[in-house]
Amino acid sequence: MKISLKGKVVLVTGGSRGIGEGICRSLAEAEATLAIHFNSNASKAQALADSLEGKHVCFQADLGNTEDLKNLYEQVISELGRIDVLVNNAGIAISSDLEVDLNDWVADWDNTFAVNTRAQALLCKLCIPQFKEIGGGRIINISSRAAFRGDTLDYLAYGASKGAIPALTRSIARYCGKDNIKAFNIAPGFVRTDMAQDFMDQYGEAYALDDIALNQLTEPKDLGPMVTLLASGLADHATGTTIDINAASYVH
Repeated sequence: MKISLKGKVVLVTGGSRGIGEGICRSLAEAEATLAIHFNSNASKAQALADSLEGKHVCFQADLGNTEDLKNLYEQVISELGRIDVLVNNAGIAISSDLEVDLNDWVADWDNTFAVNTRAQALLCKLCIPQFKEIGGGRIINISSRAAFRGDTLDYLAYGASKGAIPALTRSIARYCGKDNIKAFNIAPGFVRTDMAQDFMDQYGEAYALDDIALNQLTEPKDLGPMVTLLASGLADHATGTTIDINAASYVH
C-alpha cells in the first residue's frame, strides 16, 4: 500500500543531510510538503529541496539558540501555513573525554544538551498548541540506542542528552492523546552519516560492524519509511513507543 501525505506539512530538523536527508526523501515520495531545516549549508539544503518532487522550503536556524528556534517555527507557519508533523531529527555528538579541561567539558555538555534535548523539547512546546488548533498532529523524535544502552566515556553527554528524549516522547503521548496528538521515538544505532563517520574514524569501522547483527551498516534511507509510516496516522495506536532501528545492536 502506498502511503500518501499529500496536503501535510512536515518540519524536519537537520533535514539537509544524513538521516534527515533520508527522511526527507521518503516523505517527499509520499507527497508531503517539507520544511527542511538546516544549520549552515544552505546550498546543500536547497539542492535537496530542488531534487524532490513537489514544493519544499528550506529554513535556517541554529538549534542551540532559543530565538532561532522561535523564529524557525514562526517562519514555517508564515510560509507554509501550518505544521502537521514535527520530525525532531537534528543532533550533535561531541567527543569530550574525562581528561578534558573542566570548563571545556561543561561547555561540551551544555552545547550537546542545547541541541539534542532542549531544542527538541522547545519545538514540541511550540507545535503542541498549534496542533490543538488544527485538530491534531504527530511528533516523531529521533533519539539513539545510546539512550538505552549508554555510550563510551567520551560521549557521555551524547548518551545522556538522548536519554531524555524517550521520557519527553512518552509524556507528550500520555497527556496529549485526547487532543489527537501522537508522539513517537525512533532510536537508531550507527547510521552511515558524517556524524557516525567521525566516531568510526576514531574507533575504526570494525567497532560498528562487529556490534551489529546484520552484514551492512544502517543507511539514512532505512529510517525514512518508518518515519513516513508514523507520520501517516496508520500507526497512531503505537503512540509513546520507541522503535529501534539499529540492526539488532541493542535489543530491548
